[in-house]
Amino acid sequence: MRLVEFWCIFIIIILANILEPGKAEVYIVTVEGEPIISYTGGIDGFEATAVESDEKIDTTSELVTSYARHLEKRHDMLLEMLFDAGTYTKLYSYRHLINGFAVHLSPEQAETLRHAPGVKSVVRDWKVKRLTTHTPQFLGLPTGVWPTGGGYDRAGENIVIGFVDSGIYPHHPSFVTYNTEPYGPLPTYRGKCEVDPETKRSFCNGKIIGAQHFAQAAIAAGAFNPIVDFASPLDGDGHGSHTASIAAGRNGIPVRMHGHEFGKASGMAPRARIAVYKALYRLFGGFIADVVAAIDQAVHDGVDILSLSVGPNSPPATTKTTYLNPFDATLLGAVKAGVFVAQAAGNGGPFPKTLVSYSPWIASVAAAIDDRRYKNHLTLGDGKILTGIGLSPSTHFNQSYTLVAANDVVLDSSVMKYNPTDCQRPELLNKNLIKGNILLCGYSFNFVVGSASIKKVSETAKSLGAAGFVLCVETVSPGAKFDPVPVGIPGIVIADVSKSKELIDYYKISTPRDWTGRVKSFKGIGKIGDGLMPILHKSAPQVALFSARGPNIKDFNFQEADLLKPDILAPGSLIWGAWSLNGTDEPNYMGEGFAMISGTSMAAPHIAGIAALIKQKHPHWSPAAIKSALMTTSTTLDRAGNPILAQQYSETQAMKLVKATPFDYGSGHVNPRDALDPGLIFDAGYNDYLGFLCTTPGIDIHEIKNYTNTPCNNTMGNPANLNSPSVTVSHLVRTRVVTRTVTNVAGEEETYVNTARMDPAVAIEVNPPAMTIRPGASRKFTVTLTVRSVTGTYSFGEVLMKGSRGHKVRIPVLANGYSR
Repeated sequence: MRLVEFWCIFIIIILANILEPGKAEVYIVTVEGEPIISYTGGIDGFEATAVESDEKIDTTSELVTSYARHLEKRHDMLLEMLFDAGTYTKLYSYRHLINGFAVHLSPEQAETLRHAPGVKSVVRDWKVKRLTTHTPQFLGLPTGVWPTGGGYDRAGENIVIGFVDSGIYPHHPSFVTYNTEPYGPLPTYRGKCEVDPETKRSFCNGKIIGAQHFAQAAIAAGAFNPIVDFASPLDGDGHGSHTASIAAGRNGIPVRMHGHEFGKASGMAPRARIAVYKALYRLFGGFIADVVAAIDQAVHDGVDILSLSVGPNSPPATTKTTYLNPFDATLLGAVKAGVFVAQAAGNGGPFPKTLVSYSPWIASVAAAIDDRRYKNHLTLGDGKILTGIGLSPSTHFNQSYTLVAANDVVLDSSVMKYNPTDCQRPELLNKNLIKGNILLCGYSFNFVVGSASIKKVSETAKSLGAAGFVLCVETVSPGAKFDPVPVGIPGIVIADVSKSKELIDYYKISTPRDWTGRVKSFKGIGKIGDGLMPILHKSAPQVALFSARGPNIKDFNFQEADLLKPDILAPGSLIWGAWSLNGTDEPNYMGEGFAMISGTSMAAPHIAGIAALIKQKHPHWSPAAIKSALMTTSTTLDRAGNPILAQQYSETQAMKLVKATPFDYGSGHVNPRDALDPGLIFDAGYNDYLGFLCTTPGIDIHEIKNYTNTPCNNTMGNPANLNSPSVTVSHLVRTRVVTRTVTNVAGEEETYVNTARMDPAVAIEVNPPAMTIRPGASRKFTVTLTVRSVTGTYSFGEVLMKGSRGHKVRIPVLANGYSR
């Protein structure tokens, strides 16, 4: 009997192992039925809640709240009907922009859901990653833009910018409301303010008008650590505070570090309100399910602008089309609700097709280097001057100091496992030999992975009484980037490998040793220059090396789209901004109140803040109108009047400069002053974007209906006919005629003369050659492109519209000619 029992138990265990469901994951599910933004009625007891294109949802109305409850009940009923209680966890109901929910369940349950009646798509959740003092002056805001809106103390007044990022450090001077004119209530914004669980104080203060956090998907995935990640809107990373201060930080905030003031920081729209939707976290980034919930909430709450410095780690596993997934569909809904969206283009440059922002309804922002450069130099005893990077004070004027290499003053050879040459541990080095001298350190792989930092080198040198430090880079991997880091003592990074070799050769010659290799005396000397003052260059802006490049793609087979991306270029390299005191994103700025960092993450909030200034001046403009104003007035020339250059790799992996193209900068570098008064705009709305989707070859029309709740029925003919402020034909055979419509927003009748130019391989013609447009009126024009010769590459050109009252409107034109 016992033997039978044993075999029964054994078989049960085997079967349990075979039949054990897969590990639970988070899935984003869309279901039949229209979300609030597009519900036109038809269900008994529930009246229509749909908004006209570019109109905000009135989330306080009983119609909206009752329909929202109805959708949520439908989500709950579907799950309860299919699965036993306790076998799944619903994380969010999405009701405003898409109709669906996020749920934590097994892959087997997900498969059941996929085949359930009324379910349109089941997508496994995927991860996203995080993708100023001087830029207001560089962009001409204090003199050319803020005065038109009543000065900096009114710039962005009553405009709400929503930040889906890593939270905010509310006590930072960039966000506090001391010594400012009080902020009144803003009835159009309905967001809430979470309370700090530690201090029991609200995260809001009038300037910060909303603060919430979203972490259900991160918790379900087991990635969330409440001690490190903070279950609140508090920024545990630094990134969110930085982006918020770039767009909307207070004006005139002194940036002080190590006893030096690096200028005064200001956001683009210093009086704009900040609404925080924390969905990114320190160690793992974030999850789309949380990001979509944050965007859905932000639009519900009534933000005017969304700043997204996030992008996918990789393409979503189950979608083919770049524009059709829960994230981009949610942003399409946001734009339908009148919210302008600025998204970082991505940091995968300088390689082609590295963008992570694809859709026509989003403003995709590339990153530029502005005119400020920080440089320093080390003068050796033999008179050689080695250039380097060092945001530091100089050693005492005209005085040279003895050079001492860290590997020559190690206290105990047994500590070599700690790599003492990278100067991260002062206890490993002999203070008596270092005090009063310049400490030479080596750049190791630890700096690349973030376990070593220049800040720590500085702290080590200071604690040992050194007069300064030098960090030598002897080998450099392709793509390595050395940014200046503010330090409190004289210090310099010799980033050029050949210059480091010169230093090491000088040190070897001037440092006599005994037969064992031990140093007899240190004879080499040097002095470090003053690196605190920036040099302003006319060869600015330039496209940053890391900034993602086009062509844009329409699917994850990397087929090219008839749509230009990125859209626009904005400052994104070495941008000063607020930092969270407990921020860990950048080891060099841990514990600091400000940080100077780079990325398209820094470029996107520049555009979000400038969009707020345009929205303030033109409150009824659509998101497409704002985007058009930014693009058509941008510039393709640098400060010296030469074509903008782009950083690129040479054959030897060294950095070189090449003439930039629209794949690098979109329409060009933002010009805020002209964007406030563009003369003409290229407007577009929800139905235009649907037309774009429905005419894009290769997109399944059922997939479009799944995400938009609208069947394809349009007359656009071709995606290149979308009324965008650029023209892209990725596969031009013989001749293509593209149509555009412009609207006069200048308030006075104006006559425009239209001209076009193009690279020789493609002929271009614009008709009519001139047109007079009354205020508020619209006129169509056509651009005809004809293949002259097949080159296998894109031809670039532009249409220029010169107005009789001084307005200039320019749109880039791109075409790749084929023989058939």
